[in-house]
Amino acid sequence: MPCDMQHPEKELWRPSAEFKNNSNLSRFIGWLQTEKGLAFSNYDQLWKWSNDEFEIFWEILLDYFQVQYDGHSAKTISQREMPGVRWFEGIRLSYSEHIFRNANKNHPAMVVANETGTLSEMSWDELESKVAALQHFLKKSGIVKGDRIVAYVSNIPEATIALLATNSLGAIWSSCSPDFGTQAVVDRFAQIKPRVLIAVTGYTYGGKFFDKKSVLEEVVKVIPSLEKVIVINPTTTPQADPFHDWNTIVDNAVTKLTFERTDFNDPLWVLYSSGTTGLPKAITHSQGGVLLEQLKYISFHQDVHGGERCFWYTTTGWMMWNHLHGCLLCGATIVLFDGSPALHSMDVLWKLAEDTDTAHFGVSAGFILGCMKGGVHPTRERKLPALRSIGSTGSTLPPEGFDWIYSEVKKDLWLTSMSGGTDICSAFVGGNPLLPVNAGEIQCRALGCSLESWDEGGHPVVATEGEMVITRPMPSMPVFFWNDPDFKRYRESYFEYYPGVWRHGDWIEVTSRNGIIIYGRSDATLNRGGVRIGTSEIYRTLDTVEEVKDSIILCIEKTGGEFYMPLFVVMQEGQSLTDAIRKKINQLLRTHYSPRHVPDEIIEAPDVPYTLSGKKTEAPIKKILMGKDPANVVNFGTLRNPGSIHFFAEFAKAKLSS
Repeated sequence: MPCDMQHPEKELWRPSAEFKNNSNLSRFIGWLQTEKGLAFSNYDQLWKWSNDEFEIFWEILLDYFQVQYDGHSAKTISQREMPGVRWFEGIRLSYSEHIFRNANKNHPAMVVANETGTLSEMSWDELESKVAALQHFLKKSGIVKGDRIVAYVSNIPEATIALLATNSLGAIWSSCSPDFGTQAVVDRFAQIKPRVLIAVTGYTYGGKFFDKKSVLEEVVKVIPSLEKVIVINPTTTPQADPFHDWNTIVDNAVTKLTFERTDFNDPLWVLYSSGTTGLPKAITHSQGGVLLEQLKYISFHQDVHGGERCFWYTTTGWMMWNHLHGCLLCGATIVLFDGSPALHSMDVLWKLAEDTDTAHFGVSAGFILGCMKGGVHPTRERKLPALRSIGSTGSTLPPEGFDWIYSEVKKDLWLTSMSGGTDICSAFVGGNPLLPVNAGEIQCRALGCSLESWDEGGHPVVATEGEMVITRPMPSMPVFFWNDPDFKRYRESYFEYYPGVWRHGDWIEVTSRNGIIIYGRSDATLNRGGVRIGTSEIYRTLDTVEEVKDSIILCIEKTGGEFYMPLFVVMQEGQSLTDAIRKKINQLLRTHYSPRHVPDEIIEAPDVPYTLSGKKTEAPIKKILMGKDPANVVNFGTLRNPGSIHFFAEFAKAKLSS
């Protein structure tokens, strides 16, 4: 079992005194002492206080960030027991109002880019004008507080405009990326019965145009609640209701933008889990919960300052798109990119960072590893003087990825690996501008997040692997799942294992330095002879094998206490799986970890299944190899590459019949 001794400290970066003193977190600590008489000598003390006194902490944030609201809250929370906690009842506020209140008009609101290298800017005045125009149209259409507006759009400025206009009315937002197929869109949107759909008719990716008119037509046909469909850049101008042209709407001069304040706990948006069975969970977040969480995390843990440019490579179907927009709350400029990050080369996004003077550059761990394997050398080809932080999420970034950043991008750079999820639309663990960066380790647990690692007996453990739990409520936990009035699915998702304690489903280690190491999903963890092995350990080793492009490993519990642990590998183009490569993989696993990490069999596969949000679908493949019917354990609409399942189904048939 991993322990802290297996992860010796390898410090890669330490913040200078100037960097720390200029950070938002240092300013907050100073404010706490001056205004509240609270003194903390280090981050660990501050984190402990933020959880021991979590009600006071979140109430203080309302004051510190000067959140504007109507009404009065007699108490911070309705109850301490999870789930069902309601925060600041009696307060009414608006998320989008705070976006525009904090606007830094000396800088653009957005920088917009695509894979061809085209760049444009949108000022705050233009953004406000277009949001007001769309708000006017929606009001005329009868949209009111609580109505749902959904979008089938790329990561383009129209999506941002639509989000802010929706929220300005107190309506509820939800979005999908246009790479989703018809069933995936319907499975999500139909659940919440939207009145308005905003959509593109196609998108460009990797130099190819993908026509989505047929998907749009089918979605409109099968969701009867839709009354209006606003089409962005239609190939033909819509002629009549329910279709309307986007440009005709937003280019009209209208009255000033207004904001409808709603209850703190009222829904802001609906996000969707990448569930593997049944309909995706429609995870509903609150206005006030997201507002407070984004102000806290983006200010303190990403250290975003007014006027800085912030980028995250994302689509509208991933919660990082929603998270990116929180940077606007800090008066920053967001950089939007629509297209492939690897058109012609893996240098596309690094060039974007150079061309846009990006200060905070966010990508997936997979992108970083792809650059590492692809021989990308940003520091040789790009000048990145404005770049001061790189964010990584989506999956675990191994130590080799950390090393690559500091050797190939920049020596004086703050690498903020983070982990959270759709469940809170933020991060539980992430960056800290006051602490050093150690290879393979997330810097800290976020303020107001009472995260612990628990052993099988439900006891906190340090320097050893355990189950990730959250022991106290956070405002950005979902207020509910849509169509789950009795909280049945909600409890099953988070509270079935430890009643009253949020179990997130990750194996983690809290190191002796109070950093965090994530080993993978606990529901897909390899359990071999009673020894738990995090899948990320296997993948970290496979990332060093240049002949291997991708991999997925599973452990099947058999009768009589036996186990079968196959490793499936996707080979790089021009490579095939040979006995020599098998031997190389086994030797690396045995050397780096233990004999228990060596798979029983290594099989070449054509592809590895991924969810639309970019996660490997280990659990359903495990069930297929245990003899389950794929139709019963896989939600094909949630997969980016559903055809990849066929190989594993055929493999299971052959294996079970032999």
